[in-house]
Amino acid sequence: MAHIQRIAAWMLVGYHAAVTLMDIVIYKDFLNAPPAFYAGTNGLFALLVLGMSYWDWGRQRLGRAFTPLMILLISAPPILVYHLFLPPLPPGPLSNAEGMTLRQWPVHFIGLILVAWQYDLKAIFIFSLGIAALENFAILVLRPVNHPDTLTALSFIIIIRTLSLLVIGFFIQQLMTLLRVQQDSLHQANLQLRHYASTLEDLTISRERNRLARELHDTLAHTLSGLAVQLETTQAYWDVEPKTARELLAKSLASTRSGLNETRRALKALRASPIDDLGLLLALQKLAQSAAERGKLSLSLSLPEQIPSLAPDVEQCLYRIAQESLENVVYHANAQTLLVQLTISEEIIRLKVEDDGLGFDMKQHQKTGHYGLAGMRERAQAVGGELAINSHPGQGTRIQLTLKGF
Repeated sequence: MAHIQRIAAWMLVGYHAAVTLMDIVIYKDFLNAPPAFYAGTNGLFALLVLGMSYWDWGRQRLGRAFTPLMILLISAPPILVYHLFLPPLPPGPLSNAEGMTLRQWPVHFIGLILVAWQYDLKAIFIFSLGIAALENFAILVLRPVNHPDTLTALSFIIIIRTLSLLVIGFFIQQLMTLLRVQQDSLHQANLQLRHYASTLEDLTISRERNRLARELHDTLAHTLSGLAVQLETTQAYWDVEPKTARELLAKSLASTRSGLNETRRALKALRASPIDDLGLLLALQKLAQSAAERGKLSLSLSLPEQIPSLAPDVEQCLYRIAQESLENVVYHANAQTLLVQLTISEEIIRLKVEDDGLGFDMKQHQKTGHYGLAGMRERAQAVGGELAINSHPGQGTRIQLTLKGF
């Protein structure tokens, strides 16, 4: 609402400034007379309203009374200033009573906008009739109009203005009602969408747990049950046919290894990704610290405080390339220092992992394909990134991943 009030205040200032310029042109020989007084007084009220629109402390202090006060300061002064203090205007366009009443229409429409924006049809009705009552009070009591033709003309103008305010206010209020209904519908749709997403997530987790439970049952349970049967058979043949018992024992060991591998695979799938658990930044931090601790390296870690929302495949690419690079440093580089740096600037992400270790011959690497660097390049290309690898024997290794337009 504060934004609308400020727009209305600037409209009011602009209107009075335009009317003042018009009076300067029309009444250039009477600048020290009534036109200057009328324009100046209304301009002061317009500036007062403009100041109020930026007065946040007053808005909080006055609460619900702030908007009605602002509407009153917009609509009432033009009527009261003319009928209470303004001497007769010199001859000119819109200088009679009817012309002065017409001058006030745009001001009242500005007040009407605030009323229709904030309140209901009842308030619009009260505002329109209130303006008419104030005008009638002014021309009948404050500054009586005795000429019958002038009084008749003013009466028709007041009636037309009141009807205009009611009609325009009705349409503005209907538009506002429609806007509020659409906003409420959008809010409800967002709530339903969040509820649907939460339900879908729970359902996905439940299905995944059931799948992993079946995998564990089909691997670990079957392996153990089969192993128990084989061991019992081995025990039965141990004294009777030692050769057969040894063959059965060998098969049991093979089944044990196979079952162990399957169980490890299932358990690995069961574990959540570090990115899901910690977020990308904390996952990279833990990864770098763990590598430095295992390799007894001096770590220089540089990560931004926060990063924009990234696609899951981009996050996985950053994490897995960092993971592979750090594993190479720990197991192959024989380094003393380790640098891990992630920077983000102008829609560009750069991940750099650098060490001062043994390094390697890039030409020889292209023939042998050591360190899993080929897989890292493929992972970078899959998300549209570029992987730069610089290394020389005895001069360490620097791996830099660059992602643009993420």
